[in-house]
Amino acid sequence: MTTPQHDTSLPDRLPRRVRHELRFRKLQVRAVRRVTPHLIRVTLEGDDLAGFNSPGFDDHAKLFFPDAETGVLQLPTVGPDGPVWGGAKPTMRDYTPLRYDAEAGTLEFDFALHDAGPATQWAENAKPGDVIGVGGPRGSFIVPTAFDWHLLIGDDTALPAISRRLGELPAGARAVVLVEVDGEADQLPLASAANVELHWVHRRGAEPGARAPLLDALRGLKLPQGDFHAWVACESGAAKALRAHLVDERGAHPKWIRASGYWRRGAAATHDTHEG
Repeated sequence: MTTPQHDTSLPDRLPRRVRHELRFRKLQVRAVRRVTPHLIRVTLEGDDLAGFNSPGFDDHAKLFFPDAETGVLQLPTVGPDGPVWGGAKPTMRDYTPLRYDAEAGTLEFDFALHDAGPATQWAENAKPGDVIGVGGPRGSFIVPTAFDWHLLIGDDTALPAISRRLGELPAGARAVVLVEVDGEADQLPLASAANVELHWVHRRGAEPGARAPLLDALRGLKLPQGDFHAWVACESGAAKALRAHLVDERGAHPKWIRASGYWRRGAAATHDTHEG
């Protein structure tokens, strides 16, 4: 196929990285809500939340969980070379902050319930007053909005980032969105000022990551013309296959695509970036 020509010289299309001061916060649970059958939203609060900053829609904060037996939360201090631990490291996982409200003093995280790991177990048992640690985000990847259109693809774990991206796209922007969830009951309203073409892809009880419903759905879509930025986040193998399809068969510019494995089948606490 003929490779489309892209104008990569436009400065407002170049992503930029922003570094933040590293901080570790001890926060408390304000509220817990089962948003869908497979998604729990936890709202956090606490004096340590002051100054929290997350400008990138797919930022990752490190969540530190209390010891399952003692309930003790171990957090590091910040040294000249990064975190300094005074004892055994706790269980930790990366999550995208869904919403920070400085005025209300709250921070929200969504937990997708498609595994039986320590993070989802904590979320299922969380109650007001419980403590949790939050580190970072340590940096942000700021993707401009000045493209002809935007493509967002992800599974349940990507919903916070997709929601944030749609929320920041301006009126007049165009977005095509594919989201994999188990079924209709797991669909969420995704507000945006942009013109959004939303496609829900359902697993229907199949094991998450066991097959490629997102890739099958993408292959069946007629995509708009013009320069676009593609963002992909889901199971690592699926993310890699989606990126390959977009670059090899859909003419996506390699510098205008960001593909991440938010999790990997058979492995714990993984986060992969696919660039080639």
